[in-house]
Amino acid sequence: MSIEIKVPPVGESITEVVLSRWVKNDGEAVEMDEVIAELESDKATFELTAEQAGTLRTVANEGDTLPIGAVVCKIEDGGAAAPKAKEEAPAAEKVVIEEKSVSPVAEKNGESYATGTPSPAAGKILAEKGVDPASVKGSGVDGRITKEDALGAQKTASKPAAPAASAAPVVAAVAGSRNERRQKMTPLRKTVAKRLVAVKNETAMLTTFNEVNMKPIMDLRSKYKDQFKEKFGVGLGFMSFFTKAVCEAVKDFPAVNARIEGEELVYNDFVDVSIAVSAPKGLVVPIIRNAESMSLAQIEKTVIELATKARDSKLSIEEMTGGTFTITNGGVFGSMMSTPIINSPQSAILGMHNIIERPIAEKGEVVVRPMMYLALSYDHRIIDGRESVGFLVRVKQLLEDPARLLLGV
Repeated sequence: MSIEIKVPPVGESITEVVLSRWVKNDGEAVEMDEVIAELESDKATFELTAEQAGTLRTVANEGDTLPIGAVVCKIEDGGAAAPKAKEEAPAAEKVVIEEKSVSPVAEKNGESYATGTPSPAAGKILAEKGVDPASVKGSGVDGRITKEDALGAQKTASKPAAPAASAAPVVAAVAGSRNERRQKMTPLRKTVAKRLVAVKNETAMLTTFNEVNMKPIMDLRSKYKDQFKEKFGVGLGFMSFFTKAVCEAVKDFPAVNARIEGEELVYNDFVDVSIAVSAPKGLVVPIIRNAESMSLAQIEKTVIELATKARDSKLSIEEMTGGTFTITNGGVFGSMMSTPIINSPQSAILGMHNIIERPIAEKGEVVVRPMMYLALSYDHRIIDGRESVGFLVRVKQLLEDPARLLLGV
């Protein structure tokens, strides 16, 4: 007996997912609860597990968009059987296989595949490149044109014809490739694009700048980094100082930690700090919950945990939902100054940048200090100029005198 594995509900607002990768291949033996595929929504990546032990029979292909409840694959009783060189037609109709490993079988029966039907992905590629499906030989079951066939046809069609022997001499082309490559946007990238445009259109966003002398924090880290690492098992980074500074500053300027809902202003007596992290599939913003009640060590441990999950695409929707204020660090990529975009429905975002030694005036003398530019983008509908500037100045004061972070003054 076989069972069908369907797309599970993954969130209230999510109606479809993309099958991003098969972890197990068609025909392989799988164990109970073993990960067999990865599904990607507009918010996160999820693992699909086997609901019983048996042999995997894939139904959907990588890259397919599937609604919630759609059949992804089937699991048959028994272990995996060795692939057969010849299969009966009824058995072949049970599942469409587009893996390269079955191409030799399709080639063997290729004479009966004069005209094949392209898969949805293959049809789209052929249509974009203007290639007639009738001219493409399908390698899939029943002569179906697979995505690989379409890509191959695209490459073949793009090759320039060789000049005839009697033709006039051809001027050598300038060295360098001029190929184009099209790639479908992931659900996460599409959602990020829509939200960023919506924020620009729906908020009165302004940005104010300041700079902070990082020498006091750098001296503090150099002095205590070994003891901190030994006691707490984690390094003392900059993010914990900035997070604590934000939590202290919002006490004096609560509008920075608020949001607009309809015709009401919603103020929070807690600070859930969203940390912008660059993940392999796009920008994600996991959240440090109740950061105002955490120590520097607790914040550092949470940041490392969330960043690791982001890189491995293991963040859950709950870990990215909510947040009252966002911190983004473009300095890790070498950014000197930028204008961060608000993470809706929040009202403000703090941008960190790289640290550069610059000459500054200090007590009437020119000295060289490690300086960082700070940028606060805010929604002017809820935050006035006085509050935005005052908040950023307060953050600057706390960072340039780290003892205030411990004393709360």
